[in-house]
Amino acid sequence: MTGGPPFQLGKFLVIVGALTAALGLVLMAGAKFSFFGLDKLPGDFAYKGKNFSFYFPLATCLLISILLTGILWLISLLTKK
Repeated sequence: MTGGPPFQLGKFLVIVGALTAALGLVLMAGAKFSFFGLDKLPGDFAYKGKNFSFYFPLATCLLISILLTGILWLISLLTKK
């Protein structure tokens, strides 16, 4: 039973877990070394008050979303049967 649904689900979960771990490592490293200047794009909102600071990386979120969408689309295109 090497091709049944439980095997495929297990394989999917392992791949998702590995990708999540890799993304986590990149984000941890990105906090230390700002990759490609992604920490201050024009469109990221920052507010510093006297006792309060707020940062919302809107442009960074959009850029990462576009990149991940392109990567996943390419993977989907290459793996179609």
